[in-house]
Amino acid sequence: MDTASISETATATLAQTLANDRAHQLAKNAVTSVGIRKAARNAEAVAQATTVFDIQLEQGDPTDQKRSGRCWMFASLNTMRYRIMKKLGLKTFELSQAYPLFWDKYERCNWFFENIIATVSKPLDGRELAFLLTDPLCDGGQWDMFRSLVKKYGVVPKEAMPETHASSNTGDLNKYLTRYLRSSARRLRDSATAGATQSDLRELKEELMADVYRVLSVCLGEPPKSFELRVRDDKNELKAEGTYTPQEFFATFVDMDLDDYISVINSPTHDKPYLHSYTVKYLGNLVEDGGVRYVNLPIEALKRAAIAQMKDGLPVWFGCDVDQGFLSDDGVLDQHALDIDALFDVPIEAGIDKAARLDYGESLMTHAMTLVGVNLDADGKPTRWRVENSWGSDHGKKGYDIASDAWFDEYVYQVVVDRKYLSDEELRAYDSEPIELAPWDPMGALAR
Repeated sequence: MDTASISETATATLAQTLANDRAHQLAKNAVTSVGIRKAARNAEAVAQATTVFDIQLEQGDPTDQKRSGRCWMFASLNTMRYRIMKKLGLKTFELSQAYPLFWDKYERCNWFFENIIATVSKPLDGRELAFLLTDPLCDGGQWDMFRSLVKKYGVVPKEAMPETHASSNTGDLNKYLTRYLRSSARRLRDSATAGATQSDLRELKEELMADVYRVLSVCLGEPPKSFELRVRDDKNELKAEGTYTPQEFFATFVDMDLDDYISVINSPTHDKPYLHSYTVKYLGNLVEDGGVRYVNLPIEALKRAAIAQMKDGLPVWFGCDVDQGFLSDDGVLDQHALDIDALFDVPIEAGIDKAARLDYGESLMTHAMTLVGVNLDADGKPTRWRVENSWGSDHGKKGYDIASDAWFDEYVYQVVVDRKYLSDEELRAYDSEPIELAPWDPMGALAR
Protein backbone atom coordinates (compact mmCIF):
# COMPACT_ATOMS: atom_id res chain seq x y z
CA MET A 1 0.00 0.00 0.00
CA ASP A 2 1.22 3.52 -0.83
CA THR A 3 1.30 5.21 2.59
CA ALA A 4 1.70 8.62 0.93
CA SER A 5 -1.91 8.58 -0.23
CA ILE A 6 -5.07 9.03 1.86
CA SER A 7 -7.12 5.87 2.22
CA GLU A 8 -10.92 5.85 2.16
CA THR A 9 -10.90 3.76 5.32
CA ALA A 10 -8.89 6.34 7.26
CA THR A 11 -11.20 9.14 6.16
CA ALA A 12 -14.31 7.15 7.05
CA THR A 13 -12.88 6.43 10.51
CA LEU A 14 -12.20 10.12 11.10
CA ALA A 15 -15.70 11.08 10.02
CA GLN A 16 -17.29 8.50 12.33
CA THR A 17 -15.16 9.62 15.27
CA LEU A 18 -16.24 13.23 14.81
CA ALA A 19 -19.88 12.23 14.36
CA ASN A 20 -19.80 10.82 17.91
CA ASP A 21 -18.02 13.89 19.35
CA ARG A 22 -20.56 16.24 20.95
CA ALA A 23 -18.11 19.15 21.29
CA HIS A 24 -17.27 18.82 17.60
CA GLN A 25 -20.92 18.97 16.64
CA LEU A 26 -21.48 22.10 18.75
CA ALA A 27 -18.42 23.79 17.23
CA LYS A 28 -19.61 22.88 13.72
CA ASN A 29 -23.06 24.31 14.38
CA ALA A 30 -21.61 27.54 15.72
CA VAL A 31 -19.05 28.10 12.96
CA THR A 32 -21.38 27.24 10.10
CA SER A 33 -23.95 29.65 11.54
CA VAL A 34 -21.86 32.71 12.52
CA GLY A 35 -18.29 32.11 11.29
CA ILE A 36 -15.02 31.32 13.03
CA ARG A 37 -14.35 34.63 14.77
CA LYS A 38 -17.76 35.06 16.34
CA ALA A 39 -17.84 31.44 17.45
CA ALA A 40 -14.36 31.73 18.99
CA ARG A 41 -14.95 35.14 20.62
CA ASN A 42 -13.78 35.19 24.24
CA ALA A 43 -16.21 37.36 26.21
CA GLU A 44 -13.87 37.63 29.21
CA ALA A 45 -11.05 39.04 27.08
CA VAL A 46 -13.43 41.57 25.55
CA ALA A 47 -14.64 42.64 29.00
CA GLN A 48 -11.08 43.53 30.03
CA ALA A 49 -10.75 46.12 27.23
CA THR A 50 -11.20 49.26 29.33
CA THR A 51 -11.76 52.63 27.66
CA VAL A 52 -10.24 54.74 30.48
CA PHE A 53 -6.44 55.03 30.64
CA ASP A 54 -3.74 56.35 32.96
CA ILE A 55 -2.21 58.24 30.04
CA GLN A 56 -4.83 59.28 27.50
CA LEU A 57 -4.29 61.73 24.65
CA GLU A 58 -7.48 63.15 23.11
CA GLN A 59 -7.12 63.19 19.37
CA GLY A 60 -10.32 64.52 17.79
CA ASP A 61 -12.72 62.97 15.29
CA PRO A 62 -11.65 59.57 13.90
CA THR A 63 -10.23 59.50 10.37
CA ASP A 64 -11.11 56.98 7.66
CA GLN A 65 -8.77 55.65 5.00
CA LYS A 66 -11.73 53.93 3.30
CA ARG A 67 -10.83 51.55 0.46
CA SER A 68 -7.16 52.40 0.35
CA GLY A 69 -3.96 51.12 1.95
CA ARG A 70 -2.84 54.50 3.27
CA CYS A 71 -2.67 53.50 6.96
CA TRP A 72 0.95 54.67 7.24
CA MET A 73 -0.05 58.10 5.93
CA PHE A 74 -3.08 58.36 8.20
CA ALA A 75 -1.04 57.29 11.24
CA SER A 76 1.67 59.82 10.37
CA LEU A 77 -0.80 62.64 9.79
CA ASN A 78 -2.62 61.77 13.00
CA THR A 79 0.58 62.31 14.98
CA MET A 80 0.96 65.68 13.23
CA ARG A 81 -2.62 66.90 13.55
CA TYR A 82 -2.38 66.33 17.29
CA ARG A 83 0.30 69.03 17.42
CA ILE A 84 -1.89 71.44 15.45
CA MET A 85 -4.89 70.83 17.71
CA LYS A 86 -2.75 71.39 20.80
CA LYS A 87 -1.15 74.53 19.38
CA LEU A 88 -4.44 76.14 18.32
CA GLY A 89 -6.69 74.79 21.08
CA LEU A 90 -8.91 72.79 18.72
CA LYS A 91 -11.06 69.77 19.53
CA THR A 92 -10.50 68.29 16.09
CA PHE A 93 -8.58 68.97 12.90
CA GLU A 94 -7.72 66.92 9.84
CA LEU A 95 -4.85 67.11 7.39
CA SER A 96 -5.20 66.19 3.72
CA GLN A 97 -4.43 62.56 3.00
CA ALA A 98 -4.85 63.03 -0.77
CA TYR A 99 -1.95 65.50 -0.83
CA PRO A 100 0.81 63.09 0.30
CA LEU A 101 -0.83 60.32 -1.73
CA PHE A 102 -0.27 62.34 -4.91
CA TRP A 103 3.39 63.01 -4.16
CA ASP A 104 4.06 59.48 -2.96
CA LYS A 105 2.71 57.97 -6.17
CA TYR A 106 4.67 60.49 -8.21
CA GLU A 107 7.94 59.91 -6.36
CA ARG A 108 7.41 56.15 -6.21
CA CYS A 109 7.09 55.98 -9.99
CA ASN A 110 10.41 57.79 -10.30
CA TRP A 111 11.89 55.37 -7.72
CA PHE A 112 10.59 52.45 -9.78
CA PHE A 113 12.04 53.77 -13.03
CA GLU A 114 15.42 54.36 -11.39
CA ASN A 115 15.44 50.79 -10.07
CA ILE A 116 14.57 49.50 -13.53
CA ILE A 117 17.43 51.52 -15.03
CA ALA A 118 19.79 50.20 -12.35
CA THR A 119 18.79 46.58 -13.12
CA VAL A 120 18.67 46.61 -16.93
CA SER A 121 21.45 44.01 -17.05
CA LYS A 122 19.70 41.62 -14.64
CA PRO A 123 17.65 38.73 -16.06
CA LEU A 124 13.94 39.43 -16.44
CA ASP A 125 13.05 36.10 -14.82
CA GLY A 126 15.28 36.69 -11.78
CA ARG A 127 13.75 37.10 -8.33
CA GLU A 128 14.70 40.78 -7.94
CA LEU A 129 13.10 41.85 -11.23
CA ALA A 130 10.05 39.77 -10.40
CA PHE A 131 9.83 41.59 -7.07
CA LEU A 132 10.15 45.03 -8.66
CA LEU A 133 7.43 44.27 -11.19
CA THR A 134 4.99 42.51 -8.85
CA ASP A 135 3.44 45.51 -7.10
CA PRO A 136 5.42 48.67 -7.85
CA LEU A 137 2.68 51.13 -6.88
CA CYS A 138 1.03 49.67 -3.79
CA ASP A 139 -0.50 52.01 -1.22
CA GLY A 140 1.69 50.83 1.66
CA GLY A 141 4.67 52.66 3.06
CA GLN A 142 6.95 53.41 5.99
CA TRP A 143 7.52 56.32 8.36
CA ASP A 144 10.85 57.19 6.71
CA MET A 145 9.08 57.48 3.37
CA PHE A 146 6.46 59.81 4.85
CA ARG A 147 9.15 61.91 6.51
CA SER A 148 10.83 62.32 3.11
CA LEU A 149 7.58 63.43 1.51
CA VAL A 150 6.86 66.03 4.19
CA LYS A 151 10.39 67.44 4.14
CA LYS A 152 10.09 68.00 0.39
CA TYR A 153 6.40 68.85 -0.06
CA GLY A 154 5.01 69.86 3.34
CA VAL A 155 1.41 69.16 4.41
CA VAL A 156 -1.92 70.93 3.88
CA PRO A 157 -5.30 71.01 5.66
CA LYS A 158 -7.85 68.59 4.28
CA GLU A 159 -9.97 71.37 2.80
CA ALA A 160 -6.97 72.52 0.71
CA MET A 161 -6.88 69.16 -1.10
CA PRO A 162 -9.97 67.06 -0.27
CA GLU A 163 -10.43 63.37 -0.89
CA THR A 164 -11.46 62.24 -4.37
CA HIS A 165 -13.08 59.00 -5.45
CA ALA A 166 -9.67 57.70 -6.52
CA SER A 167 -7.92 58.63 -3.26
CA SER A 168 -10.57 56.86 -1.18
CA ASN A 169 -10.74 53.92 -3.61
CA THR A 170 -7.23 53.48 -4.96
CA GLY A 171 -7.71 50.13 -6.71
CA ASP A 172 -8.26 51.36 -10.26
CA LEU A 173 -5.65 54.13 -10.00
CA ASN A 174 -3.08 51.57 -8.90
CA LYS A 175 -4.19 49.06 -11.52
CA TYR A 176 -3.90 51.30 -14.57
CA LEU A 177 -0.83 53.22 -13.47
CA THR A 178 0.90 49.92 -12.63
CA ARG A 179 0.09 48.70 -16.14
CA TYR A 180 1.76 51.83 -17.48
CA LEU A 181 4.81 51.31 -15.27
CA ARG A 182 5.28 47.75 -16.49
CA SER A 183 5.01 48.73 -20.13
CA SER A 184 7.42 51.59 -19.45
CA ALA A 185 9.83 49.16 -17.78
CA ARG A 186 9.81 47.16 -20.99
CA ARG A 187 10.59 50.31 -23.01
CA LEU A 188 13.51 51.15 -20.73
CA ARG A 189 14.95 47.63 -20.85
CA ASP A 190 14.47 47.35 -24.62
CA SER A 191 16.16 50.71 -25.11
CA ALA A 192 19.10 49.56 -22.97
CA THR A 193 19.38 46.37 -25.01
CA ALA A 194 19.41 48.48 -28.19
CA GLY A 195 22.39 50.43 -26.88
CA ALA A 196 20.85 53.41 -25.05
CA THR A 197 23.15 55.14 -22.58
CA GLN A 198 22.23 56.03 -18.98
CA SER A 199 21.64 59.58 -20.18
CA ASP A 200 19.31 58.32 -22.91
CA LEU A 201 17.37 56.22 -20.43
CA ARG A 202 16.90 59.15 -18.06
CA GLU A 203 15.71 61.32 -20.93
CA LEU A 204 13.11 58.66 -21.70
CA LYS A 205 12.24 58.53 -18.00
CA GLU A 206 11.39 62.24 -18.04
CA GLU A 207 8.84 61.58 -20.79
CA LEU A 208 7.37 58.71 -18.77
CA MET A 209 7.14 60.86 -15.63
CA ALA A 210 5.18 63.51 -17.51
CA ASP A 211 2.55 60.87 -18.29
CA VAL A 212 2.53 59.75 -14.66
CA TYR A 213 1.86 63.31 -13.51
CA ARG A 214 -1.01 63.60 -15.98
CA VAL A 215 -2.68 60.44 -14.66
CA LEU A 216 -2.29 61.50 -11.03
CA SER A 217 -3.68 64.95 -11.76
CA VAL A 218 -6.75 63.45 -13.42
CA CYS A 219 -7.39 61.11 -10.47
CA LEU A 220 -6.41 63.23 -7.48
CA GLY A 221 -6.51 66.83 -8.66
CA GLU A 222 -3.66 69.31 -8.73
CA PRO A 223 -1.73 69.66 -5.45
CA PRO A 224 -1.90 73.26 -4.17
CA LYS A 225 1.24 75.35 -4.30
CA SER A 226 -0.31 77.70 -1.73
CA PHE A 227 -3.70 78.07 -0.04
CA GLU A 228 -5.81 80.40 2.10
CA LEU A 229 -6.20 79.31 5.71
CA ARG A 230 -8.85 80.24 8.26
CA VAL A 231 -9.32 78.10 11.35
CA ARG A 232 -11.92 78.66 14.10
CA ASP A 233 -12.33 76.75 17.35
CA ASP A 234 -15.58 75.38 18.79
CA LYS A 235 -16.28 78.85 20.29
CA ASN A 236 -16.06 80.36 16.78
CA GLU A 237 -12.90 82.24 17.65
CA LEU A 238 -10.49 82.73 14.75
CA LYS A 239 -7.31 80.85 15.67
CA ALA A 240 -5.30 81.08 12.45
CA GLU A 241 -5.49 82.83 9.08
CA GLY A 242 -3.29 83.72 6.15
CA THR A 243 -1.80 82.38 2.94
CA TYR A 244 0.66 79.52 3.25
CA THR A 245 2.66 77.17 1.10
CA PRO A 246 2.52 73.53 2.26
CA GLN A 247 6.05 73.84 3.63
CA GLU A 248 5.22 77.07 5.49
CA PHE A 249 2.10 75.51 6.97
CA PHE A 250 4.06 72.53 8.27
CA ALA A 251 6.78 74.72 9.77
CA THR A 252 4.30 77.09 11.41
CA PHE A 253 1.65 74.75 12.76
CA VAL A 254 3.14 71.25 13.01
CA ASP A 255 6.57 72.56 14.05
CA MET A 256 8.16 69.12 14.22
CA ASP A 257 11.81 68.24 13.64
CA LEU A 258 11.24 65.23 11.43
CA ASP A 259 14.84 64.06 11.62
CA ASP A 260 14.48 63.53 15.37
CA TYR A 261 11.92 60.76 14.80
CA ILE A 262 13.33 57.35 14.01
CA SER A 263 12.06 53.80 13.48
CA VAL A 264 12.66 51.16 16.13
CA ILE A 265 11.75 47.57 15.24
CA ASN A 266 11.42 44.34 17.16
CA SER A 267 12.36 41.31 15.09
CA PRO A 268 13.65 38.52 17.38
CA THR A 269 14.92 36.40 14.49
CA HIS A 270 18.45 34.98 14.21
CA ASP A 271 19.19 36.96 11.04
CA LYS A 272 18.66 40.33 12.79
CA PRO A 273 20.72 40.65 15.98
CA TYR A 274 19.63 43.41 18.35
CA LEU A 275 21.52 46.70 18.49
CA HIS A 276 22.13 46.83 14.75
CA SER A 277 20.60 49.07 12.11
CA TYR A 278 18.89 47.69 9.02
CA THR A 279 17.55 48.83 5.68
CA VAL A 280 15.47 47.00 3.07
CA LYS A 281 16.65 46.80 -0.52
CA TYR A 282 14.48 48.67 -3.04
CA LEU A 283 12.24 50.09 -0.27
CA GLY A 284 11.66 53.83 -0.51
CA ASN A 285 10.10 56.58 -2.58
CA LEU A 286 12.37 59.65 -2.85
CA VAL A 287 15.55 58.76 -4.72
CA GLU A 288 17.53 61.53 -3.04
CA ASP A 289 16.75 60.19 0.46
CA GLY A 290 17.91 56.65 -0.18
CA GLY A 291 15.40 54.39 1.51
CA VAL A 292 14.58 53.45 5.09
CA ARG A 293 16.49 52.70 8.29
CA TYR A 294 15.54 50.82 11.47
CA VAL A 295 17.30 49.85 14.67
CA ASN A 296 16.33 46.42 16.04
CA LEU A 297 15.78 46.34 19.82
CA PRO A 298 14.06 44.09 22.37
CA ILE A 299 10.31 44.70 22.72
CA GLU A 300 10.77 46.28 26.16
CA ALA A 301 12.78 49.08 24.56
CA LEU A 302 9.90 49.85 22.17
CA LYS A 303 7.47 50.01 25.10
CA ARG A 304 9.79 52.18 27.19
CA ALA A 305 10.22 54.74 24.43
CA ALA A 306 6.53 54.77 23.47
CA ILE A 307 5.41 55.33 27.06
CA ALA A 308 7.97 58.09 27.58
CA GLN A 309 6.78 59.92 24.47
CA MET A 310 3.12 59.68 25.50
CA LYS A 311 3.98 60.88 29.01
CA ASP A 312 5.40 63.96 27.29
CA GLY A 313 2.05 64.45 25.57
CA LEU A 314 2.74 63.14 22.07
CA PRO A 315 1.20 60.14 20.24
CA VAL A 316 3.29 57.33 18.78
CA TRP A 317 3.21 55.87 15.26
CA PHE A 318 3.48 52.06 15.26
CA GLY A 319 3.35 49.11 12.86
CA CYS A 320 1.80 45.73 13.68
CA ASP A 321 0.09 42.60 12.37
CA VAL A 322 -3.43 43.88 12.97
CA ASP A 323 -5.43 40.77 12.06
CA GLN A 324 -3.93 38.60 14.77
CA GLY A 325 -6.13 38.20 17.86
CA PHE A 326 -8.43 40.88 16.47
CA LEU A 327 -12.13 41.38 17.14
CA SER A 328 -12.88 44.30 14.83
CA ASP A 329 -16.44 45.00 15.98
CA ASP A 330 -15.33 45.08 19.62
CA GLY A 331 -12.15 47.02 18.91
CA VAL A 332 -10.08 44.44 20.80
CA LEU A 333 -6.52 43.32 20.03
CA ASP A 334 -5.72 40.46 22.38
CA GLN A 335 -4.11 37.07 21.76
CA HIS A 336 -6.82 35.60 24.02
CA ALA A 337 -9.72 37.36 22.27
CA LEU A 338 -10.18 34.37 19.97
CA ASP A 339 -10.05 30.88 21.46
CA ILE A 340 -9.28 29.17 18.16
CA ASP A 341 -7.57 26.13 19.63
CA ALA A 342 -10.54 25.31 21.88
CA LEU A 343 -13.00 25.85 19.03
CA PHE A 344 -11.28 23.34 16.73
CA ASP A 345 -9.62 21.24 19.43
CA VAL A 346 -6.44 21.59 17.37
CA PRO A 347 -3.23 23.42 18.48
CA ILE A 348 -3.41 26.07 15.75
CA GLU A 349 -2.22 29.03 17.82
CA ALA A 350 0.09 27.12 20.16
CA GLY A 351 3.65 26.08 19.45
CA ILE A 352 4.94 29.02 17.38
CA ASP A 353 6.64 32.10 18.80
CA LYS A 354 7.18 35.59 17.37
CA ALA A 355 10.45 34.74 15.66
CA ALA A 356 9.05 31.58 14.06
CA ARG A 357 5.97 33.43 12.87
CA LEU A 358 8.24 35.85 11.02
CA ASP A 359 10.54 33.14 9.67
CA TYR A 360 7.74 30.90 8.45
CA GLY A 361 5.52 33.56 6.92
CA GLU A 362 2.78 33.44 9.56
CA SER A 363 3.13 37.10 10.57
CA LEU A 364 4.43 40.42 9.27
CA MET A 365 3.62 44.11 9.47
CA THR A 366 0.24 44.73 7.87
CA HIS A 367 -1.05 47.97 9.39
CA ALA A 368 0.10 51.25 10.95
CA MET A 369 -1.84 53.03 13.68
CA THR A 370 -1.23 55.50 16.49
CA LEU A 371 -0.75 54.85 20.20
CA VAL A 372 -2.64 57.48 22.20
CA GLY A 373 -2.90 55.94 25.65
CA VAL A 374 -1.66 53.30 28.06
CA ASN A 375 -2.59 51.78 31.41
CA LEU A 376 0.19 51.05 33.89
CA ASP A 377 0.31 48.68 36.85
CA ALA A 378 1.70 49.45 40.31
CA ASP A 379 5.24 48.90 39.02
CA GLY A 380 4.76 51.22 36.04
CA LYS A 381 4.52 48.36 33.54
CA PRO A 382 1.97 48.60 30.70
CA THR A 383 -1.15 46.43 30.80
CA ARG A 384 -3.36 47.88 28.02
CA TRP A 385 -2.76 50.25 25.12
CA ARG A 386 -5.21 52.70 23.53
CA VAL A 387 -4.94 52.70 19.75
CA GLU A 388 -6.21 55.28 17.28
CA ASN A 389 -7.17 53.52 14.06
CA SER A 390 -8.04 55.03 10.66
CA TRP A 391 -11.17 53.05 9.79
CA GLY A 392 -13.78 55.64 10.73
CA SER A 393 -15.96 56.21 13.79
CA ASP A 394 -18.11 53.13 13.13
CA HIS A 395 -15.15 50.84 13.82
CA GLY A 396 -14.34 49.42 17.25
CA LYS A 397 -14.84 51.76 20.19
CA LYS A 398 -15.82 54.89 18.24
CA GLY A 399 -12.76 54.59 16.03
CA TYR A 400 -10.37 53.28 18.68
CA ASP A 401 -9.01 49.83 19.53
CA ILE A 402 -7.73 48.45 22.83
CA ALA A 403 -4.62 46.24 22.77
CA SER A 404 -3.45 43.99 25.58
CA ASP A 405 0.20 44.26 26.53
CA ALA A 406 0.71 40.58 25.69
CA TRP A 407 -0.64 41.29 22.18
CA PHE A 408 1.86 44.17 21.93
CA ASP A 409 4.65 41.71 22.76
CA GLU A 410 3.67 39.32 19.99
CA TYR A 411 2.37 41.48 17.14
CA VAL A 412 3.89 44.97 17.36
CA TYR A 413 6.97 45.22 15.16
CA GLN A 414 7.77 48.92 14.96
CA VAL A 415 7.41 52.25 16.75
CA VAL A 416 8.51 55.70 15.66
CA VAL A 417 9.83 57.82 18.52
CA ASP A 418 11.97 60.85 19.20
CA ARG A 419 15.65 59.98 19.36
CA LYS A 420 15.85 61.42 22.89
CA TYR A 421 13.97 58.42 24.28
CA LEU A 422 16.72 55.99 23.24
CA SER A 423 19.94 55.33 25.13
CA ASP A 424 23.34 56.35 23.77
CA GLU A 425 24.06 52.70 22.94
CA GLU A 426 20.77 52.38 21.05
CA LEU A 427 21.41 55.59 19.12
CA ARG A 428 24.89 54.45 18.15
CA ALA A 429 23.35 51.28 16.79
CA TYR A 430 20.77 53.26 14.80
CA ASP A 431 23.41 55.59 13.37
CA SER A 432 25.74 52.75 12.36
CA GLU A 433 25.99 51.57 8.75
CA PRO A 434 22.76 49.62 8.12
CA ILE A 435 22.70 45.97 7.14
CA GLU A 436 20.72 45.53 3.92
CA LEU A 437 17.80 43.10 4.12
CA ALA A 438 16.30 41.32 1.12
CA PRO A 439 13.46 43.16 -0.68
CA TRP A 440 10.96 40.54 0.52
CA ASP A 441 11.98 40.64 4.19
CA PRO A 442 8.92 40.84 6.52
CA MET A 443 10.23 44.12 8.01
CA GLY A 444 9.43 45.75 4.68
CA ALA A 445 5.96 44.27 4.39
CA LEU A 446 4.07 47.39 5.48
CA ALA A 447 5.25 49.12 2.31
CA ARG A 448 4.04 46.35 0.03
